Amino acid sequence: MKFIFVFYCIGILQFGFSQNTVEKDPPENIKSIVFKSDTEGDQFPIVKLGQVIQLSFDDLYADEMDYYYRIRYCNYDWTPSRLLKSQYLDGIDDQRITNYENSLTTLQPFTNYQLQLPNNQTKFKITGNYILEITDNKGELMFTRRFVIYKEAIQVGVAVKTSRDVKNLDQMQRLEIIIDAPDFELVNPMQDVKLIMYQNGNFNHSIQGVKPQFISGSQLLYKYEKETSFEGGNEYLWFDTKEIRTASNSIAIVEAKNRYYHYLYPDEIRNGQPYTYNPDINGDFKIRTVDAGATNSDREADYSFVYFSLPYTNEIGLDKIYVYGKFNNYQLTEENRLKIDDKNMMLQTPILLKQGFYNYKYVKVSDKDQIVDYNFISGSHWETENNYTVLVYYREFGKTYDSLIGVGSATSQTISN
Repeated sequence: MKFIFVFYCIGILQFGFSQNTVEKDPPENIKSIVFKSDTEGDQFPIVKLGQVIQLSFDDLYADEMDYYYRIRYCNYDWTPSRLLKSQYLDGIDDQRITNYENSLTTLQPFTNYQLQLPNNQTKFKITGNYILEITDNKGELMFTRRFVIYKEAIQVGVAVKTSRDVKNLDQMQRLEIIIDAPDFELVNPMQDVKLIMYQNGNFNHSIQGVKPQFISGSQLLYKYEKETSFEGGNEYLWFDTKEIRTASNSIAIVEAKNRYYHYLYPDEIRNGQPYTYNPDINGDFKIRTVDAGATNSDREADYSFVYFSLPYTNEIGLDKIYVYGKFNNYQLTEENRLKIDDKNMMLQTPILLKQGFYNYKYVKVSDKDQIVDYNFISGSHWETENNYTVLVYYREFGKTYDSLIGVGSATSQTISN
């Protein structure tokens, strides 16, 4: 006879500034950081052991600076691991990035740097959480980025369901998860299996700390009503500067001075409005240019100041509003904060961005308690299209690290009751 054990726990929703504990923002001269796998449309920096992950970034000083990379290993919760580098790396790190080119025919000069991992000098031995550190020739840390490496030792099934919570029925999305390990022995899964759920590849939007609700044979079942629920949010806003001299549906005015200037049409506060489907790429961005003669967007896409604007309301008060997206690594920085223009009562800010297709939204930080409200401006709807990624970690008996043994994914396009 098989016994089914029932356990209850509360998931921990990781919203806020937790990402700052492990990722460092770049200095003002470092722009357009793209760090992802070769899989088209995948903004989450995750690869199977042995597969390739790519880094690209620009230095606006354009002086062919020497940059180096280092790699650190972390536990499942991104706390530092005690492993030696020889235990997780095959080869050496702290190597100079040798693949770089200067910009071509752009008003804004820059040097574009490219790094591929693994490479001839650096390979990975184990799965789990890693942090890539980029340093200058003095060893000063420029910026960091997380990435994860996994193996397929188990099967992870994920389904997106509507909420069963009557109070939040119109704005929540719920995940049901089944972990199946027929050929992989999970000893003490209640203690040693760690599950983390991410929305749209955003490390800020995660749920962790949820234990299996049921255990049945080789399966771990997560079918909670609240503990695995995310706010649906709203579809991202977007603009496209691939043709740098041309206005579009989202760009009202283009000016060419010492740099290009793109003035977006003023956005509106969507909170309280009915849901409207608007195809997006879930907060991501893609560098590209189709200007005449361009064949390499990495070095031929130019930069422009993109002006964002939003009406000021009494409800906003003294709270801070930020432009938010993958292009700034979902960070809330002074560069991305809107400032009030007293003449027209608009919140505005210019951001220097490379040509391409961008998703963005506005988020609010309370002046009183510094709590981040991700949907105060955009609103939240259960119909919103979101992608979800579920990572399953397991610390095997006798091991001193958390191996990533399975990955599951789902989209709310197929949401059901």
